[in-house]
Amino acid sequence: MKNPSTERLAARLAPRAPRPLALTTRFALAFVVAVSIGACRGENAAAQDAPAAPAASADSVKIDGSAWTPCAAEYERCSFDGARKVLYGTPEKHAVKTFTGGTGCDNSVFDDPAPGALKRCWVEARADSAMARFVADAPPPTTSLPMQCSPAAAPVDAPASGDAIEADTPGSDGTRMFPLRKPFELALTTRAKSAGTLVWRIEDAWSKVKASGHFAVTAGAHTSAIKCTSQAAGYFSITAQLDAANAAPAVLPSRGTRPAGIATFGVLPDVTAVLPAVTYKYPDLHRFGGQGAAYLRPGQTCCSGDGYRPLYPDLGLTWVNDNRNWYMTEPKAPNTFNPAADNLAPFFKSGDLLRLIQLDGVPGWANRTGKDTHGYAPSSLADYSAYMKRVGEESNRVRSSVFPQQSNNYYQVSWEPDYGGGLPWRDTDANLVAMYKATYEAIHATDPHAVVMGLTLSSVGQNIEWLKRLAPLGIAKYLDGVSAHGYYDVGTSPSHPPERMAGNSDPEKAAQSLPMMMRALRHTMTQMLKPGAKLFITESGISYDIGTKYGPSTPSANVLYAQGALVPRSHLILLGEGADMTYIFYTADPSEPGYGIFFDLVNAEGGSGQTQISPKPAAMGVAAMTRIIDGTNTLGPVKNTPPGVYAYAFQRLNGGKVVTALWTHENAVWPGASGFSATHGVKYTLPVDAAGTSGTVTVLDMMGNPSTLPYANGRVALTLTEAPVYVVSQNAGVMKANVTTPEGYAAQ
Repeated sequence: MKNPSTERLAARLAPRAPRPLALTTRFALAFVVAVSIGACRGENAAAQDAPAAPAASADSVKIDGSAWTPCAAEYERCSFDGARKVLYGTPEKHAVKTFTGGTGCDNSVFDDPAPGALKRCWVEARADSAMARFVADAPPPTTSLPMQCSPAAAPVDAPASGDAIEADTPGSDGTRMFPLRKPFELALTTRAKSAGTLVWRIEDAWSKVKASGHFAVTAGAHTSAIKCTSQAAGYFSITAQLDAANAAPAVLPSRGTRPAGIATFGVLPDVTAVLPAVTYKYPDLHRFGGQGAAYLRPGQTCCSGDGYRPLYPDLGLTWVNDNRNWYMTEPKAPNTFNPAADNLAPFFKSGDLLRLIQLDGVPGWANRTGKDTHGYAPSSLADYSAYMKRVGEESNRVRSSVFPQQSNNYYQVSWEPDYGGGLPWRDTDANLVAMYKATYEAIHATDPHAVVMGLTLSSVGQNIEWLKRLAPLGIAKYLDGVSAHGYYDVGTSPSHPPERMAGNSDPEKAAQSLPMMMRALRHTMTQMLKPGAKLFITESGISYDIGTKYGPSTPSANVLYAQGALVPRSHLILLGEGADMTYIFYTADPSEPGYGIFFDLVNAEGGSGQTQISPKPAAMGVAAMTRIIDGTNTLGPVKNTPPGVYAYAFQRLNGGKVVTALWTHENAVWPGASGFSATHGVKYTLPVDAAGTSGTVTVLDMMGNPSTLPYANGRVALTLTEAPVYVVSQNAGVMKANVTTPEGYAAQ
C-alpha cells in the first residue's frame, strides 16, 4: 500500500520557483514597525501637608487649566489607587473620564479624540495620592517552572564502538517526547581513553539552563543514567562536554540533520486544568493536520507501517492525506479500482485520523502525454467521471462504516498547479475547469456528503489570482470550498515571517503580509462561493532561511527558537483569519532544508520515512498550539491593536472559554544585528472582561506552561514578545465585541 505522505513528497519537493510564485524579488526590510513604549514616571504630587488644590510635580503639565501627571503611553495601562480622572489624547485634543484603580490607555476605552496623532494618558495631579504606576512592567510569562535531575547512576558498560560522547533520552514512544511531570531518563555515554570529567547541561528553547551537573568518567565505554522530572513543558536541548587527560574536549556529534553540540527531547504540555477537553459534535471540527510520517517501530519501513502513531496523537494532529489519485489507483487500465473492496489504509480504521481525499494526477494511459501527469486534463472525461463516481461511492461507504459521526467527506482535486511549481498545469484554463466540473458532478452523484475543494495553489495570493481568472469560466459552480497552501513570501523562513510586509508604506507590499492575503482570500470566496464554504489550508511550513544547507553547525539555537516561534504564529494567523483547518508541513526534516519540526537523526540530507527523530522547538510549539486551539471556533483578529501587535481570539466549542493568541513582530529585531530577538517586547493591554471588573486570567506560554495574571477595569496588562502566548478568559461577550469576524467564516 502506498503511503500518502511519501507518495506526495517527491512531487512536493521537486524544483520550483521560490514561494509565492507571484513574487519574483525579495523585498527589503523597508518598513520598521514602531511601537511607542512611553515611560510612566508619575511622582507624588506634593508633600503630605500640601493644600487640597492640585500641586504639579516636575513631570506634570497644565491642560485646560488643571495639572495632569503622565501615566501611560498609548496602548499601555494607567493604574492608580482609588477613583481618578484620566485624560487621554493630546494636550490640544483629548477626552476625560473617571476610573477606579486604573484603565487601559487606548481608543477602545476613550474612542479617538485625536485621529492620527500619537496619544497618551495623564492622571489628575492630586496631592494625597500615591504615584500613578504602570503595572505592565512585569516581564512576560516564561517557563520558570523547574526540572529536577538526580545524580548520575553507577555507569554500565556500553558498546565499544561509537563516538567519544553521546546523549539520548531512551524510553519514550519513539518521538523523544515525554509526559509532563513524569520521570524520564537522560543517558550519557562516554568512550574516554583516560579518566576525565563529563559536564552536562539542559536548556530550554530560550537557552535558559534548566538542569546541569558533572561526574567523573573512567577509561572505556560506559553509559551513565540520570533520572529527571520536568514541571515545565517544552523543547529541551542537552549539551555535554567530555574533558579527559591528554585529549581535546569532546562534544556531541551531529546526527542526521541535527547539528553538532546538542541532543534534543520534549516534554508534552497538559492544559486540561485550564482548558478541559471539549466534546466534538462532528470529528471534522478538528482544526489541525500534518504531512510526513516517521516510521518509528522496529521492523517497519516506508510504506509498510502506520507511520502516524504515536507521533500525530502526541502532536495533536488529526487530518491526514489519503490517496485516491487516479494515477495511483488505476495506473495501467480503467475499471480496476473496486469501490466495494477494502481499500482503506489500516491506520485509518480506528477512526481517530481523518481523511483528506487526494484526487490529483492522471495516469499515462488516460492522457495525451502517455505519462502520469498533473499538467494535462484526461483524454476522456467519461472515463475520468466513471472513476470519480467509484471514489465517491467508496468514500461514502467508508464514512458510514468507519467515521459515522463525521459530517462530510473532503476532496482535494488539484495539487499546486502553479505554472512555475513542481506540478504545473500545462493545459488550458477551459480544460482545467472542465476537469473540475467532471469531478464535482461525479463525486456528488455517489457521495451525498461530499465537499469538493481546490485549487490548492502554493501561496495564498496565487489562489486568489487563479480563482478570479477562472471565475468567468464558472469554476465557482464546481467548488464546495477552497483548499489552499499557506505560503506567503519569497521563502517562508525565520527572516521572512508572515507579518514582514504588514503596514508597509507601499500598499502592494502591505497586501503581501499573510493576514492581508487571508482577508483577500476570504473576500474572494465570499464573492464567488456559497455562504459557509470551507477553507482548508492543506500545507504550510517554515523552513530555514533561503540558501541554508543541513550541516554540523546548522541550525543555531537562535534559528531553532525563531522557527519555533514562527510555526505557530503562521498557523494562528491562518486560523485567526478564517481558515477552518490547517496542515503542518513537515513532521521530520525533508530534503528541502529545515521544513521539518523534528530532526531526522539518520539522513544527513533529510528525506522521508524516518526511523529516528527528535523534536525541535517548533514541534513542542505545535503540541501546545493544538491542545490550546483545537476544539475552537474563530472569533477573529482583535480590534485596535497597535502596529506590531497581533492578537487573534478563539472560543472553545459549545460556548466555552475564550483563548486569545498574542505576540509582537518588529522587522528591526527580526532579524536584528545579533539575530532573532527572544527578549524584545512591547506592552499591551487586552480586554478580557467588562469595564470596572477585576480578577485573574491564565496565560499560557508558547510551550503551554501556565501562569496567572491579574486584570483591572476589564483589561490585562501584557508584555508581548515574538513568541506567542495564549490568554484564557471567560467573558465571551466582551471579546466578541472587540474582534472582527473573518468575512464569510461560519462558526460551528
